[in-house]
Amino acid sequence: MQISELAHQASVSVHALRHYERLGLIRPHRRANGYRDYPASIKREVVFIAMSRQLGFALPQIARRLDDYRAGTLGIDDMVQALRERAAALEQQISQLQAQKQVVLEHQAWLEAQQRKRQAPPPLVQAAQSPPAPGKWPRVRPKTPIKSSSQPAPHRKTP
Repeated sequence: MQISELAHQASVSVHALRHYERLGLIRPHRRANGYRDYPASIKREVVFIAMSRQLGFALPQIARRLDDYRAGTLGIDDMVQALRERAAALEQQISQLQAQKQVVLEHQAWLEAQQRKRQAPPPLVQAAQSPPAPGKWPRVRPKTPIKSSSQPAPHRKTP
């Protein structure tokens, strides 16, 4: 079977199959024209690789188990133990990421506090900019008493 047909049947990309071949995980035969020729039995191996990748196993880890899988000696106990180890590794990653997230949130809070300090106007400016008390109009004129304008201001004679 050709690479595109295997990729379709195993639900992986052609690129992934070529990568697995470069790493030595799968070994296709070559036709006279140079095309890869995969036996039908290799589909099972490719599905094993793809499922292992989906569970987060690294390709070197998969390579170590692939020979046992091919030989039929990879037992359920071995697979269960590998899955337990993977779950423990994921728990460790999760706790590390949660700790890192906490540090990020602390930095974010500190930076936001710094930003608020810089944006807050000085106390005098705050008083001048503060809105009037509800129900009162803002003062427009100074508080100094204004003389009555009913009498004209005395005219001064200049010498």
